[in-house]
Amino acid sequence: MPPLEKTQRPKPFKQRKSLATRKQEVVGIRTKFPTKIPVIIERYQREKHLPPLDKTKFLVPQELTMSQFVSIIRNRMTLMPTQAFYLLINNSGIASMSLTMAQLYKDHRDEDGFLYMTYASQEMFGHCNNNR
Repeated sequence: MPPLEKTQRPKPFKQRKSLATRKQEVVGIRTKFPTKIPVIIERYQREKHLPPLDKTKFLVPQELTMSQFVSIIRNRMTLMPTQAFYLLINNSGIASMSLTMAQLYKDHRDEDGFLYMTYASQEMFGHCNNNR
């Protein structure tokens, strides 16, 4: 009997497309939109509290700050004011909120040309009290 596979979680972007395909995609994007930063945002694999985003790929103005970008993503997820989330750059660290997307792209873009981010939550404030 073959092992059961869970189809709930999509494969990460890098596993869905080859390096050559991803590079080609970035060249097309950067040619058509030279002032935009191609960003891939994926949900942390073990995330249980945050909703999945409706899309993975974003074209972001290079002058946008990380703070502004976080607000945009937060609004897309329609989070409650009490819900916190973090954007990790290349699964390694959190960027300063004052950095522009152009600075982040320059320092952290992948070999394929995309800037990869992962979003995750952390139980920081204890359990929600549903009694009002």
